[in-house]
Amino acid sequence: MTQSEGPNGTHRAVVFDMDGVLVESEHLWERMWAKFAAARGKTWTAAQTRQVQGMSAPEWAAFLADFAAAPESAPESTAVTERIVVDDMIAALDGGEIELLPGAALMVTEVAGRAPIALASSAPRRLIDAVLDRHGLTGYFAATVSSAEVPKGKPSPDVYLSAADKLGQDPRDCLAVEDSSNGLRAAAAAGMTVVAIPNTDYPPAEDALAKAGYIAVDLDDVRLRLVGSLPEPVGS
Repeated sequence: MTQSEGPNGTHRAVVFDMDGVLVESEHLWERMWAKFAAARGKTWTAAQTRQVQGMSAPEWAAFLADFAAAPESAPESTAVTERIVVDDMIAALDGGEIELLPGAALMVTEVAGRAPIALASSAPRRLIDAVLDRHGLTGYFAATVSSAEVPKGKPSPDVYLSAADKLGQDPRDCLAVEDSSNGLRAAAAAGMTVVAIPNTDYPPAEDALAKAGYIAVDLDDVRLRLVGSLPEPVGS
């Protein structure tokens, strides 16, 4: 399944993004960034959101602190900014605002029954762990990586390369599922075959979408494409 669907057994592992792939949360990130900026007299717009999408938490926190002229003294300003925003995201999760997308649970469980899976997310570690735990998905993932744990966030391939390494797989043998411009670019740069599930609220750029081997219409479509390119389950 490079530019078309391949036979069963073509790939050996799958790496998922989280925001916009497993859960509906991109709009919440934008809301929290805007809230932080507004509390400091600044107006955050969609233009700023586009600039930071895909960045690791330290990267967007530095951008936001600078944009909002956060009064916290450097170098503490970036860490404080990140903590405030992530605290708000955890509160949103606890309030039931970060739910699984339709088809996400079935996709994860069925794919994990065929091949090892990993998560490569721009979200910080404590949110990744909290989201997977809340939705009962932690045990299905052989590895999870936050882009804060690698040198550079998306669109650099670092987080995907780390995920493949943790799975013990060559990136070229991995499928990746992404929804955003920088995520698509990162997975493709890592050498993975990319399945795109375009974010409707934040549509990926055409050049990024062109890097996908397949463009899915929903997560059921993603699931079928992944299953069609993975080995048959043991004992089948």
